[in-house]
Amino acid sequence: MTTLELVRNVIDEALNLQGRSRFFSPETPLLGSLPELDSMAVLALVSGLESRFDIVFPDDQLNASVFATVGSLSRAVDEHLKTREA
Repeated sequence: MTTLELVRNVIDEALNLQGRSRFFSPETPLLGSLPELDSMAVLALVSGLESRFDIVFPDDQLNASVFATVGSLSRAVDEHLKTREA
């Protein structure tokens, strides 16, 4: 599975989308577009991503641009995975 596919799975679980995320493309907007993505769901999503990928997002790197689209969130995960491998 690609990072994008895994991120979509975590989004689906964290937001309880019941499989809707399988239709999400990298351009699918998240923040402000999904009613399920409220402040508590952002915390669940971050926690789910950190757990799934064994990464830690520093607080100063979590901003609205990271959660703008499925692709931007997936890229943020990829960046953290690359720095962990270095």
